[in-house]
Amino acid sequence: MQSEKEKMNNETTLFRREELLKNLEKEERWDVIVIGGGATGLGVALDSVSRGYKTLVLEQADFAKGTSSRSTKLVHGGVRYLAQGNIGLVREALHERGLLLKNASHLVRNQSFVIPNYRWWGGAFYTIGLKVYDLLAGSLSLGSSVYISKEETIRRLPTIKQKGLRSGVQYHDGQFDDSRLAVNLAQTCIEHGAVVLNYTEVNGLLKKDGKIAGVIATDKETGKVYNLGGHVIVNATGIFVDNILRMDKPESKDLVRPSQGVHLVLDKSFLPGTDAIMIPKTDDGRVLFAVPWHHKVVVGTTDTPLDEHSLEPRALEEEITFILNNAGRYLSRVPERKDVLSVFAGLRPLAATSGGDDDKQGKTKEISRSHKILVSEAGLVTITGGKWTTFRRMGEDTVDKAVALGKLPPKKSGSAKMTIHGAKPDPDFDDPLYVYGSDREYVLALITENQAWGDRLDDALDYLKAEVIWAARYELARTVEDILARRMRALFLDARAAVRMAPETARLLAGELGYDDLWQQEQVRKFKELAANYTIR
Repeated sequence: MQSEKEKMNNETTLFRREELLKNLEKEERWDVIVIGGGATGLGVALDSVSRGYKTLVLEQADFAKGTSSRSTKLVHGGVRYLAQGNIGLVREALHERGLLLKNASHLVRNQSFVIPNYRWWGGAFYTIGLKVYDLLAGSLSLGSSVYISKEETIRRLPTIKQKGLRSGVQYHDGQFDDSRLAVNLAQTCIEHGAVVLNYTEVNGLLKKDGKIAGVIATDKETGKVYNLGGHVIVNATGIFVDNILRMDKPESKDLVRPSQGVHLVLDKSFLPGTDAIMIPKTDDGRVLFAVPWHHKVVVGTTDTPLDEHSLEPRALEEEITFILNNAGRYLSRVPERKDVLSVFAGLRPLAATSGGDDDKQGKTKEISRSHKILVSEAGLVTITGGKWTTFRRMGEDTVDKAVALGKLPPKKSGSAKMTIHGAKPDPDFDDPLYVYGSDREYVLALITENQAWGDRLDDALDYLKAEVIWAARYELARTVEDILARRMRALFLDARAAVRMAPETARLLAGELGYDDLWQQEQVRKFKELAANYTIR
């Protein structure tokens, strides 16, 4: 039987980049090549490996670098989709929410929400609506929604504005850590035989007799170019799907139009209890959430149509003002700009519209978040739309489509029952290391190798130096940003604290990856430049 140290050493080899590149070169032709390492791409890969297909994932940056690390941190059916009458999407999402709570129990938790009601009819209206939500969840329900009195609402939300408050409605949904789940999904796929690489960019598509036969990819660290053959090529690049579509067909029209969602992070004192708040209607008709997350509060989101996309979108001043104003209407302590610890923006890949009133007015909130799968004449499979909660179903549907096209031998999906790396029953969510799940003890074991690794990186946040070492050895982290933004969530929780953590993080990471002082200095410089977009001046 393997000792714990032997197991850790074996996993180090398994997740080492050089070993993954060796495995990449060994394979002459892949069953499935997935372009994109966000929620959608990893969902496709997870389903593919669950059926035993030889699977390769190529991500141009880091896993969940884009939209997939910038969500509202909810695993949910979507209360507002219910209001829009999209029953099918809500039912599907609630089913997937229940599966994810089982399969990634260390990252997904049952979160109670309270809707404060300031109108005489609100209590009955929202209670009835949420009973439908409960019904759609069926046996995978996280708890029944209930009407609660004004007094109980105040007890549960002590910082809620009390003037005019009549009652509340409590319901349940899921809450999670998005980029941590992405990392664990990448690990799960690797453990099932896939090669999953970040910082490997697809620059072109290979064709044979007019059909897609593979991809041209570049290792961004070494510059080495690979021609990689594959039976099925899946374009799962989110807001960048049009870039890949044009590699196939240069005259392709845009499939997506990005919509920006912004979130502000505040100190826990703004929402000191364990309940989240859901405001059912803001100035633009959207819902607004205030959600406890890693001992902070995430407030959002906005819905702003944009004409361009980027890996690092910036929050607009009007979006920041919108969130502060709407949150201030419901909180007794009105948040101000100086209270914002971090601000982050993400882009949703919404279906491009062809004109009309909604397009002119920029009303993207009404566009369905259902996913779509398209197949080009040359055989490129593109998956777009959807949301984090339904990532697994999106992957299953995509692989089903490839099978139906005759590109893969029929095999039954097993992803619905796949345990995600790190899953652990009954985690202690008050433990700062809970996100590691079953790996928690291994993270702490690193401190026996070097006692200094047991120290915090900064007094403002509960992150240990050992976590930097773990991220480098076991979680495919390659840069300071990878660690402080997506392995740890420092940049999203307190951008200024993250900047203070950057030099020591760079030193520790350089020691693991074999880089010199100049690399460390450049990493710190780049991170400070990045973090400026997450702070409000």
